Amino acid sequence: MTGSVMDNSRTADAATATAEYDRLIARHHAMRLRRQLLTPAGPSAAAPGADPGSGGHEGYDGSGDQQLIRRDLDLVAPLSELIDHLYAVMFRRRPYLRALFPASMEFQQSHLERAFQHLVDHLHRPADLARMLRQLGREHRKLGVRPVHYEAFEEALCAAIRHRAGEHWTDGLEAAWVRMLRFAVGAMVAGADSALAEPPYWQAVVTGHERRRPDLAVLQVRTGEPYPYRAGQYGTVEHPALPHTWRQYSMGCAPRGGNELEFHVRRTGPGGVSAALVGRTAVGDRLRLGPPRGGLLPEDDGRDGSRDLLLVAGGTGLAPMKAIVEQQALHRPPGRRVHLFVGARDRADLYDWSALAELGLHKPWLAITPVTAGLLADTVAAAGDWREHLACVSGPAGMVASVRSELLAAGLPSARVRYDQVLSRWSRPT
Repeated sequence: MTGSVMDNSRTADAATATAEYDRLIARHHAMRLRRQLLTPAGPSAAAPGADPGSGGHEGYDGSGDQQLIRRDLDLVAPLSELIDHLYAVMFRRRPYLRALFPASMEFQQSHLERAFQHLVDHLHRPADLARMLRQLGREHRKLGVRPVHYEAFEEALCAAIRHRAGEHWTDGLEAAWVRMLRFAVGAMVAGADSALAEPPYWQAVVTGHERRRPDLAVLQVRTGEPYPYRAGQYGTVEHPALPHTWRQYSMGCAPRGGNELEFHVRRTGPGGVSAALVGRTAVGDRLRLGPPRGGLLPEDDGRDGSRDLLLVAGGTGLAPMKAIVEQQALHRPPGRRVHLFVGARDRADLYDWSALAELGLHKPWLAITPVTAGLLADTVAAAGDWREHLACVSGPAGMVASVRSELLAAGLPSARVRYDQVLSRWSRPT
């Protein structure tokens, strides 16, 4: 078969898959609209003032399902093989869904494995899980995920459970997994529905790309419309070379005019988003940004609004700290002092020191301490009495854990030691 004939065949297959996908989405929307029109408003409707994003966790006690799933987990384990079979079934039965996923499924499968484990471990606390899952549902909008996709996922999960459990499969085992999944999906759909007024992603153009080290770059980007973030938040980034592959990066500046943002990216491995952003990105390239999330500083400082700040950064964890310092320079509560510790392997690893030094000029309320020798956690703990401060920590997971441990041991309440939960959730950025 000639190359042109093969190309035509692939094009025809893609067109068929796309048409089938479009028909499925249209049918799903029609069915959903029909249900809404035929469902009368009555006692089952949400009461005025109720949380529209409750995600259906009320009335669901996951403790029983948690015990059942844990008891029979060995029947479907390891989870990695359960997930392999799940995706194989889903893509075989719904080939048009493959286009929603990245070319390499390794990260996606690892992410789902951690997600399943997190669900099982926390199913006895459905309200806490629902809050997290609603946020995840908001995030999934940028991937083009719709409720109909969850139905295909459930079908594939059931097939994978039956395959893995074999002769030990029972109705009870499958039903527990399905109830857990439907609880999670209900919360995610509620989260997506609550964010309908928010764009699923923003288009951005690269306006600056500085290679500060062989494995590290600072990027300036400009979005086509305002990107509504706060200092200390993070966003997800998609590179055109890796469609459907999103990784999390903190904004490295306070909100600026002209829709300009800054990201600090260290290459963590070959072939990933970080490698593309560091080594294969130039001025004029286009990226996509997911909605801003998280926040090292609370949106409303409340009683902590006038407390002095202790900021501790390691590696590119400097990015959100730099944003917070910039924000304090613009809108600092009267009397607040800020102390920033920056950990690095050596002086050369202080990749943004010139910008920090300039930022610290003529600001008696700001102290910046580089730490290039000894343990960062020990240096911070020995540098002062931080018990009345509000602390923010960002960087590698091990560094964050050691600094947090030292601060708690020194008497700083855990509620005032803030760090990005996203870094310790189901996946790590690459």
